[in-house]
Formats: sequence, structure tokens, C-alpha cells
Amino acid sequence: MKISKKWLERYMDLGQRSMDEIATTVTNAGFEVEDIVPLSQGTNLVIGEVLTCKDHPDSDHLHITTVNTGDQVRPIVCGAPNVAAGQKVIVALPGAKLPGGEIKSGKIRGEVSDGMICSLAELGVDKHTLSEAQLSGIEVLDQDAPVGHTDPLGYLGYDDTVLDIGLTPNRADCQAAWNMASETAAILNIPCQLPEVAGAADIASDVPTQLKIVSETEKCPHFYGKVVNSVTIKPSPKWMQELLRASGMNSINNVVDISNIVMLETGQPMHFYDKNALPHQEITVKDNLDTDYTTLDGETYHLQSGDVVITSNGQPIGIGGVMGGNDSKVEDNTQGIIIECASFDHVSIRNTARRLNLNTESSIRYQKGIEPLAAKKAIDRAVDLLIQYADAKDFEQTVEFGCDHYEEKTITCTVEQLNHRLGTDFAKEEIVDVFARLNLEPTVEGTTVTVKVPSTRQDLEGMADLSEEVIRMIGYDRLPSTLPVMEMTEGKLNPQQRQRRFIQTFLCENGLQDAITYTLVSSTKKENAIFSTGDALELPTPLSEERRYLRTSILPSLLESAAYNHSRGNKGVNMFEISELTSTQGVIEHLAIVLTGAMNETRWLKTSTPADFYTLKGLVETILERSGISENRLFFKPNQKDTTHFHPGRSAEVYIGKDLIGLMGEIHPLYANEVGLKHAVMAELDLDQILDAKKSKIRFTPVSKYPAVYRDLAFVVEKDLPASKIVEVIKRSGKLGKESIVKNVDVFDVYQGEHVGEHEKSIALTMTFQSDVQTLDDKTITTIFNSIIDAIVNQCKATLRSA
Repeated sequence: MKISKKWLERYMDLGQRSMDEIATTVTNAGFEVEDIVPLSQGTNLVIGEVLTCKDHPDSDHLHITTVNTGDQVRPIVCGAPNVAAGQKVIVALPGAKLPGGEIKSGKIRGEVSDGMICSLAELGVDKHTLSEAQLSGIEVLDQDAPVGHTDPLGYLGYDDTVLDIGLTPNRADCQAAWNMASETAAILNIPCQLPEVAGAADIASDVPTQLKIVSETEKCPHFYGKVVNSVTIKPSPKWMQELLRASGMNSINNVVDISNIVMLETGQPMHFYDKNALPHQEITVKDNLDTDYTTLDGETYHLQSGDVVITSNGQPIGIGGVMGGNDSKVEDNTQGIIIECASFDHVSIRNTARRLNLNTESSIRYQKGIEPLAAKKAIDRAVDLLIQYADAKDFEQTVEFGCDHYEEKTITCTVEQLNHRLGTDFAKEEIVDVFARLNLEPTVEGTTVTVKVPSTRQDLEGMADLSEEVIRMIGYDRLPSTLPVMEMTEGKLNPQQRQRRFIQTFLCENGLQDAITYTLVSSTKKENAIFSTGDALELPTPLSEERRYLRTSILPSLLESAAYNHSRGNKGVNMFEISELTSTQGVIEHLAIVLTGAMNETRWLKTSTPADFYTLKGLVETILERSGISENRLFFKPNQKDTTHFHPGRSAEVYIGKDLIGLMGEIHPLYANEVGLKHAVMAELDLDQILDAKKSKIRFTPVSKYPAVYRDLAFVVEKDLPASKIVEVIKRSGKLGKESIVKNVDVFDVYQGEHVGEHEKSIALTMTFQSDVQTLDDKTITTIFNSIIDAIVNQCKATLRSA
């Protein structure tokens, strides 16, 4: 928000306050002044008249001039291409201090130069507000400019200073100069007098208006229209040009400038159409057009369904809330205008402005929010100014579509409540004074204060907001200094934090990188969610299509990161990520792992741990077992849940008891090609279920002092029988009394080929027999060994190959 000293002085008496003082006070009250910008800079300046001008004998671009500065005639060497005799110009006298340095008398290529003829750019005027002619040469003043006048910048209206104020999101109302001025006056505790224009737009002739306005979209619930049959196009008054310049806008003509001034004053964008350009006297707001349209900037933009468009007779005449059209703009021959002042959906305006890259003054105000009564204030102010400065007459009746839906509200609180919340002891009179300065019209009954919330302050909703207003206006330095009261606590991790820390440490120790990827994803990644937590949430105003949804799965993002590394020559990427995932079902934490290269590789020993299904399975098993989930509660079942992203024969579902906690396995070749990887094994697990699962108590078991015996077995079984089924039968059958003496079972070979049937395989295992209470003799081991064989033959339909 930019507001200048001259703008503030239109509504209040600033006295001898400097802009630095005002900026400090306003900042302390919650409106951070980010910069103090003078419109121009320069000392020891004077208006002069060029008497003579001739070419420099020793230069092809310099000129030797004589300039009357009122007190004397000075020789000045000037390099501007547009300097000529008879001009009124700005002269910097010797000793003048300009942004580029100090001016001194001297000789330029042998000729005396006693000063400098200035351009506005050399006097610190923003180059963006200057024309090409002004940038390329000196500033030529009107012929009635008084020679010898010692304040040329004031003569031109550049003697102003602008405050660049950063507004917080809840104070979008202060985009309006009226509201910012009122707020500044309240902060400085001085009277503020805004223009009284209420009802100015009610003026109308007795002839019924022919104007018809309608909205065919919910994105435009309310707007006004008014026909002004006669206006005079001419230059704007000086004060209006100066205020526009201070706001970074150029003056066009009185009518166009009035529309811009009203927008800056009230915060409500509006548009004036040339009446003759709309012969049908009809305006309709639509959002279903698909066409090209040329706007005021001369550029052609493609409009699509969803963009709010102002139309007449079915043809666009403006992009709603963004920019008007080139075919209906006010020009020098305009005789009558149609005023349009509307309210638009801020999300729609933001989407259109961002897509078209048209961040105009209007669109910025709509995006941040406009007070509900701003449209009525704006049209009243516009009519008031048109009458004063555009000779406006022959007004038709104001036409209104919809309504503003504004309802006045009040807030009641007590002095005790406010002081208790703030920890202060403010007197009732101080609190009431703050509310009065803020135009809240306080009424007092005992210690109870009731305020009326003005339409401009939609951010005030309750007592907490009122307490904030009190403390920022009275001053935070009035808060008492107290030491915080805190209980002594021991800083340590809770059980879940310890488990999470263990998982991160364990995976890092095994060579995996801890990754952090984007939480926001594209629609493609949303559709490819693996082990999704639920339906994805869509952002109302995404920064881009790549960041439209909150992800419900980590793996698509992690695989993209792996592919990014592979494409840049960083092979063998192994990484994991722990992240919260948000969906319509709530917030759930997941763990994702991606392996694309060998782990723990020692090339000179020719040893490595491959990135395959079994390596990943070992990592998952170790994480769960060392987290306190015993082996007999952990199950891996063939993957039937997702065969689009996982290889159907090389992936598994992971269960704790009967609860599915994740999926793991080799990536599907088609999906691998889609994400740009040749090979990867991956897993995504529900970390919340793992952390919340009931953990087994860790008990100390002494190492058995009795010897172990090893036996090997090989069986021919059906091809689809999992080895885990045989291991389970062995452990269940290998008992001596109540003690399980089969301490370990290892599968060391799986064979399929010419020595077994087409639909069969051979599985070879090593069993470790050991007791904790006695030495096992051969007879006991043989008996149990034979019972294991019988159990496998019967329960697994297996054929013994060797023993």
C-alpha cells in the first residue's frame, strides 16, 4: 500500500511531523512501513530560461547555453538533445546536491559551465513513471513557469514523500486510501475529515434508464451500473495528477483519472465505458466464454471457461476484476459514459490474473478482499468527482443487481476481560478513547463496553480482536515486564519419538539417504498414489499445476527424486522419507523406502548387498522386530492390492497380525519406464500403525550352554508354495515337550529345472537343533527330525529329496 504525505494532508493536519516520525509511529501500531520514498530529490534548484543555445565547438553532442536564473545569466554546457533557446527549465546551481552527486562550477571541454540543466530522472524521479521523451532529455516546463522560482519540484508537484506500507492479510481494508488515512489519524490521535459523498449517486433525471445489468454467474453476486449522458474530457486537476503519480500511476484524462482515484480512495475497482461503444445499453457478467479478447494494454488474451467476463450483446467488453477492453475505453471524443462497479469472487480473479499474467491494481485489490459497502461508496464518490471535474450531467437512475449482504454487528466486552487478556491495568477511559479514535462508536454501561463494527473492519470478530486494537494503539511498551512461570521439565524423547529416531538412524547406518520431497504434487502423482491414505485435498489457489494437491503417498515423489539423480549420473541412489500425509481421512504418517543400487559395496573384496526384494524385506523385518514387534506377528503375503505400480510376482503385502501396514516389492516395469527408472525396489508403510502397535517386552535370554546340531533337508513342492509355509511347519513340529528345540531355519537353495517337474521346485533348508536345558542325543534329534519330515510331507504335499 502506497500513500503519500500530500494524500494524508488532504484529510488531516499533520502539523510539523516529519515522514520519518509518522512512519515510526505507524509501524509501532502494526503497519510496517517498508520504505520511505521521496518523489524527487535535489537542493539549490531554480527555474531558469534558456536565452541562447549553440553547438559546442569541440563536441558533436554538447551545447553551450546561457540561462537566466532570475538573479543572473549563467553559462551552462548541456548535453541534452532537446535543449533549445526560449525553454523554461530546471537548473541545479553550483552546490546543489542531487542523487548523482554535487554540482560544481567548472569547464567542460574548455567552456565554462556554471550549473546543470536537469532532467526529472536526474532529480530522482522514478523512471517507470516517465515517458521516453522525458528519459532522453531535459524537462521542459510550461511557458508560464516563473523564472527564478526556487522550488521547481514543488511547482511540478514532485515535492511529496510516499510511505510504502506492508499490510498484514487481515487488514486488506487499508488498501483504500480513505481507510489508511483514517487509521493513520487514529494512530497519531488527530482529527480526520474524509469527503462526505454518501448518496451522491442518487442524482437522476426523470427519464427512466434504459440500462440493463445482470449476472449469470455466482462469481459476481452484486454490482451497480449508471449512465452519465454528458461529460467533458479534459486534463485532470493538478491535485489528482499528483496523487496518481505518488501511487505509481500516470494521468490519462479527467474521466479515466477519476476512476483510478476512486479505486485508490475507496479500495473498490470500477470501470467507465464509452456510452457510444455500448449501443445496446446492456451489461451481462458471464464465466463461460472461450474466446480471444484485446484489453486496454493492447494485448490479446485467450479467455476460457471460468474467467469472469463483462459482456454486452454477447460480446466481451472487459475481463472482470482485471482489465477493461480496448474497444470500449474512454477517449478524447467520449461524450457519455456508463459506470460499472461490481463485486467479484476473489479466488476466480486470482486464478485469471495469474494465468494471464495480468496483476493489475484492480486484480490485486479483488484478490486481497474488499469491504462489502465499498461499491456504494465508490459509485457515490465517482459521481461527486465527475460533477466537479468532468462537467457531468444528465444522469440516469442507478441500476443495481443483487445486494451487498452486509449486516452490522456489535461486540461487547468488559474492561476486566480486556485487561485480564492483556495482563494490563488500563483505565476504562483509555480503552473507550481507543475505540472512539477507531470509529467503533463505543457505548459504556458500567465497565461493559459495546462497539459497532464498521463495514471496513471485517477482521474484528470478538473480544480478542478488540484487545489487540487496544494494545497496539496505546503501545506495547505499556505491557508490564514479567518473568514467565514455567514448570521444570526433563527434555527427552517420548517412546514414539525414540522409535522414529531409531528408524532414521538404522536406515542411515545401512547406507540410505534421508530425503525430504515436496508435500504438494500434481494430478499425475495424485492418481499414482501408492498405499494411499485417502482422497487428496486440492488447494483452492495453487501456485502451479505441479503443486495442486496435498499428497496421500510418498513414493511417487521419492521415485521422481531417484529418477532426477539417475538422469544426472548419480547412480545407485538409496533413500527413505518419513512424512505426514494429509487427506480427507485425516493426517497419517508414512515411511517410504526406495532402493536403486547396491548397498554396502566393497569393490576390492567383490562383495555387495544387492538392491532386491530380499534386501528390502530384511530392512523392513529388522525395523519392525527391533521396534518390538515379534517375528510371529509379522506376515508377508503375495501382493493383490496394487499390481499397477508393483511387479505382480515380486511384491508383497506387509501385515502386523491381521492389520495391513504397507506394500513392498519391485517396481512394475511399465511404471518404472513412466517415472524414468530402469529398476527399483520400494516400500511404503503406515508408520502410525507401527508406532502404535503393541510392543513385546524385551526379555533377557542367556546363551544356551548346550551344543547345537545341524541337519539339512530338501523337498520337492508345488511351484506356488511359499518357503515360509515350510518354515512355519518346521517350527511348529520341532518341539521336545513344551520346549521348541528348532532354534533357526535357513533356506539356502531354491531350484527349478530339468530335475523337477514343470510346476514344481526344490527347496533346501538347514535346521539348527538346540535345547536350553539339556544336551540333545541322536535318538531324540532323529525322532523329532522324522516327525518334521512327516509333517512337511502331509501339510505341504511335499516329496523328500534328501536328508
